Amino acid sequence: MRPLPRELPPVEDLGGGVWSIPVPIPGNPLGYTLVYALETPRGPVLVDAGWEHEDSWAALADGLRAAGSDPADVHGVVVTHFHPDHAGLAGRVRAASGCWIAMHHADAEMLRFVAEAGVGDGSGLETAQLRLAGAPEDQVAAYARTDPRLDPPAAPDTELAHGELVDVPGRKLRTVWTPGHSPGHICLHLEDADRLFTGDHVLPRITPHIGLYPFTLPGGRPDDRDPLGAFLDSLAQITDTAPADVEALPAHEARFTGLAERAAAIAAHHAERLDLLAAALQRGPATLWELCAALPWSRGWEAMGVVQRRLAASETAAHLRVLERRGLAVRTAPSTGPPPEVLTWRRAHG
Repeated sequence: MRPLPRELPPVEDLGGGVWSIPVPIPGNPLGYTLVYALETPRGPVLVDAGWEHEDSWAALADGLRAAGSDPADVHGVVVTHFHPDHAGLAGRVRAASGCWIAMHHADAEMLRFVAEAGVGDGSGLETAQLRLAGAPEDQVAAYARTDPRLDPPAAPDTELAHGELVDVPGRKLRTVWTPGHSPGHICLHLEDADRLFTGDHVLPRITPHIGLYPFTLPGGRPDDRDPLGAFLDSLAQITDTAPADVEALPAHEARFTGLAERAAAIAAHHAERLDLLAAALQRGPATLWELCAALPWSRGWEAMGVVQRRLAASETAAHLRVLERRGLAVRTAPSTGPPPEVLTWRRAHG
């Protein structure tokens, strides 16, 4: 087994029957996912489970033992969203314990869509979408060689809805639907301890990735997705409903207070990004790839590999969708019918 990252924080007893267990994400700059274990009379309930990897499994199992339990004792896993660094180990925990897995119904539907559409399975959808974005053929070929496929996470036993209490014996854990980072992303309010598990919705330093992908729906289906618009609405909702002094327990980095201030800073970041993109459209019609190249990125567009560029393109597409909804941008292709070879956007007139 490879050694765990040196920066991995310790397992922590946070008090009130809540434990923090860092689970590494090998080879990923995020470093780790913070899995939270809630003590209950019927065994721990986990908030997220971590990445599917032997090192990750060992860290989760050791963390549970440090908290006085074992993977076989787990009563349930509630997943904040379906991404592999959160849901990847949920199926393995269920196999070890017979526990349930729960996630929001919109993410359960997303898993079904991913299986149907072939996202990430080498079927050709990925390269077709890159061509729609205007990526050069050498970039399309480079992406095809990366083989970024991942096994899909385990399907849930329970599909949650906004406001619903999760099956956590002796505790009050309420579902707060916060779409954006994924269609069914949820925060979880532990009402008996006044803590809020924020998943990837609000992080203390990182701005969560909000992307629109695929750029068009298969078969020319009507496309009304607006992940960034939903995310911005969710930011406002979570700060309106959570107590002002609530302790936020995110899935990455470290727990924090000042949720409203952090949410406002994230919203301001996206407002600035929307302004930059609107200014880029003033220069004339452009493909998604050209617009990405015109925008500033923390790593720089030229330094990005093609997988990172695909993620940047999906983020830019999400911002373009908001500009479209606000009447500031127009996509040259209709939203229904067969997609054109390359999508372009222009500034709206009038």
